[in-house]
Amino acid sequence: MREWIDRYLREEKLPEGYRHTIESALLPLRERLATRIRQSDSLVVIGLCGAQGSGKSTASAVLAELLNRDELPTAAMSIDDFYLPHAERQQLARTVHPLLATRGVPGTHDVELAQAVIDSLADAGSTQVPVFDKAIDDRRPRSQWRTVEGPLRAVILEGWCVGVKPESAAQLAAPVNALERDEDSQGRWRGHVNEALQGRYAALFARLSPLVLLAAPSFEVVLAWRTEQEHKLRERLAREGGDGSRVMGDAAIARFISHYERITRHILAEMPARADHLIALDAGRHARLLR
Repeated sequence: MREWIDRYLREEKLPEGYRHTIESALLPLRERLATRIRQSDSLVVIGLCGAQGSGKSTASAVLAELLNRDELPTAAMSIDDFYLPHAERQQLARTVHPLLATRGVPGTHDVELAQAVIDSLADAGSTQVPVFDKAIDDRRPRSQWRTVEGPLRAVILEGWCVGVKPESAAQLAAPVNALERDEDSQGRWRGHVNEALQGRYAALFARLSPLVLLAAPSFEVVLAWRTEQEHKLRERLAREGGDGSRVMGDAAIARFISHYERITRHILAEMPARADHLIALDAGRHARLLR
């Protein structure tokens, strides 16, 4: 296993420090997930929830690789790849609320497509999985979707809002930040998001068993992680002579992350107690499997 970790870190260009996350959190979690999958006679849909910058995409990829090594065919998918196409979100912005033009919150995904893809992966044959290109803020053409061969034993669905429960009317009433106060004063946007969680997202999230949470220390740390990501992107583009015009400044990052603040805070408050598996992260993203 040590040789595999060495090779994986090298091939995926991961920092040496990620070895600790694999050894202390992902390897023991893999054992528990493998037991769950072996006990099931149907496809196991694993939900992996983590705030922006928490490392959920990397963690899901590592877990899928480990489970495949255990001869338990598994694919990792991001809920991000099921974003509605740009044109459909623009239509939502015109007819429901302007803030729905920004991808990310519940109500901006094609949940029915996600359900259909998961169903297909349980069967023999090829399944096309959509690919969303964030550089163009749109779904790639079907000819560029990735192909996954079934039948699988498990699917890992990762995302920042995966498995979240809707809020109560009382919780929705007061804005949590300036974005909600100034641009959603009547609560129509957050109400639409919450209604989506009560409806079609609830049906998708009901399939998640088990649910894994990568728990950030606080929303303030999440904002710092997201800012750090953007700074590193700006530095890389500068080194490579790339176009840095699309890189957000700190004020733009703060506004962007405000779209996700309500649900991120809600997840950090309510999900740790009910998640089947809990990985605690500190501000440096050092991971510890608590259960």
